[in-house]
Amino acid sequence: MNPENKMMLIAYAIFTIAGIISGVASAYAPLGWIIGWAIYVISPKIIMGLVKDIPEELKNERVLLKKTFWSFFFFWLYFTGMTYTIMINYQPVAYYNQTIYYNITKG
Repeated sequence: MNPENKMMLIAYAIFTIAGIISGVASAYAPLGWIIGWAIYVISPKIIMGLVKDIPEELKNERVLLKKTFWSFFFFWLYFTGMTYTIMINYQPVAYYNQTIYYNITKG
């Protein structure tokens, strides 16, 4: 497998785990989401430790942080929101009886 592809697959896994940890922590602590950002900051060290054949231009931690920012942000945001919603047992409420949600649930 291409080293860049291997690096990004590992990064996606790390960011997914960061989102899940942030979601669980956010359900119990007001600033639990910061844990995900801390994982993002240490992710280049993890990636460089796991992928030995990274090209020279990607061996700088700042370059890895810049290259993986948007993938981190979207994976982290999605999994944080999903896990948080599951942890707090969110139940939507229909405030108007003509909404699609109301018609589906009460129909």
